[in-house]
Amino acid sequence: MNNLKNSVRLIGHVGMNPEVKVLNGNRKLAKFSLATSDNYKNSKGEWETQTQWHNIVAWGNAATKAEKHISKGAEVVVEGKLMHRHYEDAQGIKRYITEIQVSDLLVVKAKN
Repeated sequence: MNNLKNSVRLIGHVGMNPEVKVLNGNRKLAKFSLATSDNYKNSKGEWETQTQWHNIVAWGNAATKAEKHISKGAEVVVEGKLMHRHYEDAQGIKRYITEIQVSDLLVVKAKN
């Protein structure tokens, strides 16, 4: 039950090719964006689509899988946990970011 405390599962389309870096100790990091969309009827009865963009971070084997198997436009399933962090930008302003840290990644449909 502890795994359910901070668990996220998203199905969506990759917004950019993964940005892959190898950090100290040969630890691989991949970052990319993921769009998820919901359809609903508005007050006039018309269908609308609402899209949310998510920052995705994958480490190690998940990063290698992302690098090898996904590209912009691919439909993927990501499973992981929600992470919040902050940093200071070049102007000294504190910035906040929310990311999904991937534990598993599945390609549903590759982009041709």
